Amino acid sequence: MHLKLENVSSGYFEEVIKEISFDAHGGEFIGIIGPNGSGKTTLIRTITKLLKPRRGAIYLNGKDIAKIGVKDLAKVVAVVPQSFQVDFNFKVEDVVLMGRTPHLGRFEFESERDFEIAFEAMKIVGCDHLAGRSIGEISGGELQKVIIAMALAQEPKILLLDEPTAHLDVNHQIEIMNMLRKLADKGILVMAVIHDINLALQFCSKLILMKDGRIVAFGKPEDVVRHIKDVFEIDVIIRKHPITGKFYVLPVKLEKVRKTKVHVICGGGSGAKIMMKLKRASAGVLNILDTDWEIANSLGFEIVSEAPFSPITEESHEKNLRLIDSANRVILTDVPFGYGNLKNLEAALYASELGKLIVIEKTPIECRDFTSGKATELYKRINAEFVKSENEAISML
Repeated sequence: MHLKLENVSSGYFEEVIKEISFDAHGGEFIGIIGPNGSGKTTLIRTITKLLKPRRGAIYLNGKDIAKIGVKDLAKVVAVVPQSFQVDFNFKVEDVVLMGRTPHLGRFEFESERDFEIAFEAMKIVGCDHLAGRSIGEISGGELQKVIIAMALAQEPKILLLDEPTAHLDVNHQIEIMNMLRKLADKGILVMAVIHDINLALQFCSKLILMKDGRIVAFGKPEDVVRHIKDVFEIDVIIRKHPITGKFYVLPVKLEKVRKTKVHVICGGGSGAKIMMKLKRASAGVLNILDTDWEIANSLGFEIVSEAPFSPITEESHEKNLRLIDSANRVILTDVPFGYGNLKNLEAALYASELGKLIVIEKTPIECRDFTSGKATELYKRINAEFVKSENEAISML
């Protein structure tokens, strides 16, 4: 199944989404994320013909959906809305059977085949044990499964969901997202508006990031995640989970120094606190995957990088010196020194000779020297402003 949007603009009284274009295919699980009011729900409603595009066109396998009848469209596209209300106390199996409506004639009753499809849908989402229960007696998480089962009973090629994990506990959120990913693996195109960015990053194969009715970024999560900071206008740290390999974001409140360009010499996590307070900064030399390297990378700093667990090369050292040249101030953190990063101490000495260095000293150098005294010897030659905390260092910028 191929879904294609070409320059689609839509909305009830005015254009809420504007010039939306993208292609989506069966087997993809696409998360739609963005700030409140960015047009996510309007996009879903437009694809389902609840809203008519003011401009542009939507195609299913090359056919304009404007030329597809509502009943025929419902055989291909199923929708799980934000909220679902049943006025009567139906049994769960009766609610799921409602999904067969597009496949029935005007006065036609459900056949044995319809019942089989409905029960298979309940099995897929894991709510078949609720079949005989009243819809009013089940929990919110169970109800969400029932509504998804009803949508699956339509036998759709495209499943659209509007915040399917809203108001659910963590356990049910994971269950729902796992199930949606498995449906995509079976060839269904799954598109879901998702409020929780980290859930979307964890489970979706692609993301649509929206702001002010437009698509800011569309693609693999690892590509889209880098735009989240600007779209949501918040400070975030972007990290890669060491077990899953998926990216996740940590919103943080940063009070940043905005004018002074600072270069940070750090390592092993010693630079985390100071870097999170800086706006224009660089860092180095840092080994890739080092804690400080990951933080500097997530903050968008210019970094002089070295291979993991490798000593600093002469080439990297020279790059570090050039960043020191271009900085207004240089901060040396309370980092331990071994033979592998001793050149960083040489770089700090160079910065002190330029009159740019601030040293954060919480622990005596003798307790951080693992070079048989060579680091201590270099450190004692530094002529700089020594402080005891990151806040003191910031006050001097």
